[in-house]
Amino acid sequence: MSNPSTPLLDTVKIPADLRKLQPDQLRQLADELRAETIAAVGVTGGHLGSGLGVVELTTAIHYVFDTPNDKLVWDVGHQCYPHKILTGRRDRIRPLRQGGGLSGFTKRAESEYDPFGAAHSSTSISAALGFAVANKMQDKPGKGIAVIGDGAMSAGMAYEAMNNAREAGNRLVVILNDNDMSIAPPVGGLSAYLARLVSSREFLGLRDMAKKLARKLPRPLHKAAKKTDEFARGMATGGTLFEELGFYYVGPIDGHNLEHLIPVLENVRDAAEGPCLIHVVTQKGKGYGPAEAAADKYHGVQKFDVITGTQAKAPPGPPSYTNVFAQALIAEAQRDPRVCAITAAMPSGTGLDKFELAFPDRTFDVGIAEQHAVTFAAGLAAQGMRPFCAIYSTFLQRAYDQVVHDVAIQNLPVRFAIDRAGLVGADGSTHAGSFDVTYLASLPNFVVMAAADEAELTHMVHTCAVHDSGPIAVRYPRGNGTGVAMPKVPEALEIGKGRVVREGRQVAILSLGTRLEEAMKAADTLEAKGLSASVVDLRFAKPLDEALIRRMLTTHEVAVTIEEGSIGGLGAHVLTLASDLGLTDNGLKIRTMRLPDIFQDHGKPEAMYAQAGLDAAGIVRTVEQALGPASAVRRAAGPCRALHD
Repeated sequence: MSNPSTPLLDTVKIPADLRKLQPDQLRQLADELRAETIAAVGVTGGHLGSGLGVVELTTAIHYVFDTPNDKLVWDVGHQCYPHKILTGRRDRIRPLRQGGGLSGFTKRAESEYDPFGAAHSSTSISAALGFAVANKMQDKPGKGIAVIGDGAMSAGMAYEAMNNAREAGNRLVVILNDNDMSIAPPVGGLSAYLARLVSSREFLGLRDMAKKLARKLPRPLHKAAKKTDEFARGMATGGTLFEELGFYYVGPIDGHNLEHLIPVLENVRDAAEGPCLIHVVTQKGKGYGPAEAAADKYHGVQKFDVITGTQAKAPPGPPSYTNVFAQALIAEAQRDPRVCAITAAMPSGTGLDKFELAFPDRTFDVGIAEQHAVTFAAGLAAQGMRPFCAIYSTFLQRAYDQVVHDVAIQNLPVRFAIDRAGLVGADGSTHAGSFDVTYLASLPNFVVMAAADEAELTHMVHTCAVHDSGPIAVRYPRGNGTGVAMPKVPEALEIGKGRVVREGRQVAILSLGTRLEEAMKAADTLEAKGLSASVVDLRFAKPLDEALIRRMLTTHEVAVTIEEGSIGGLGAHVLTLASDLGLTDNGLKIRTMRLPDIFQDHGKPEAMYAQAGLDAAGIVRTVEQALGPASAVRRAAGPCRALHD
């Protein structure tokens, strides 16, 4: 794929170079920046649409403000690729999101132009406020600038930050990037409010003229004109929510018109009043026909042909776990009118877009509001419904207090469908589902399951549906299943009971989740080395199958637990059980395999799991290290009896 011609962009390595350009050169620069962004993402895949929507805005911010002294904080970070190109990282943009390459989000370790790491929504105003107030307290120059999308404004945290923004005065600038579209169409009252606000006034209308006039008047008249401006704003809009929160509101502004953006940003930069909120209206996917025409505006794409926009397709294979969950849930809803589903702004990511087509009146997209989603589900459950709360593992972390207080303590039968469990590849540590077993299995009353394959997931969805005695969760990974035969009729699993997949004598491998396939490969390798291995799919992290675990620990020389989660999960619970039962008193050899105690950088999932030692080779290594050198002598003498027979 050839690189686009970018003669002006080639002269801009960092924002200081950008600020040397004349204003009439910025249009060309923005066009070249858009072309470079499209070309780069065509090679790597990634989040394209949001970045294309802020090309002009990114250019204008770096042109007007003194970055990195002014701290620019991007919310979520999906839109940061043009920013990375302008801030000294263009030469590394092609391996974006690949192992060893740039992160797909802002990252402090990457650049001084990334003052705050992002990837989760609605954090930017709080962080920018922190930068602004810190500079104010230390009497240092520099503003905090937050760029936040209209979708991200559906999260309560954004309002919590704005409620405290007066502390920063004119050092805080919030830029609301209103593209009327998050990953899914925005929902709720705020979306409707912003739409009314935009439609009720001209771009840069009466207010802009009043402000510009006020700057040219003698001081007494300047004050009078300022009051006129305030009156005009009230007449045009009736005031705004943002002004009630203490912001000086400017907008709406056409976010693709540099001739409008630059003077407004300059005015805000130099304003004595503040904090300021600039309402910028943009178009997601702007300037690239295939993205503009697509329903999701090319939010997230695979590698694609830049000319046609055709995305590379993965070879056909087993269905994705997300799709299996969706179909299983639809089947449950067909059987039971009490089944309903909740998502927090991720209908397609969780498969609930398919559920919504079948059951629109039983599907609830609450926006980026995971806390509300969980407690809303608790209310539904308390009134006799059977709610499924479908949230990514990494996003459910945001609602942990609600999971504890509103669900677990009250023992309400909320069903949690936890997608993206385990490592997720290109999105790296910010989106990895590493901690859900640890934070859920520690809670009384909770049932925590992990699907080993797509057939097991189908059974577990049914098990969730009919489980009315308390909260229950099923976790499953991103990506495709293993290709196993799917059950015609799902079964309700016995709570807390695992299954023996392979019987052996010397080594017991206790697996939770989709590491089962690697456990079976490891058992084959161990068998070839003269070591007979049992493989168990525990199914449940809580409650544990105590009888099965006891049998495995007392009839094998070494036991290994393996899971796709952090320390404190299955392994910790099995060790605690062994301790409680006194099984560790007689020299039991047990090893726990889990994700390393680090935040792993992005890469291909299989490579990341190999790095973590959670593949078949890692299991074999762990077993051999546990057995020690004496095991080779025993193997040479032939199969041995179990240690505690």
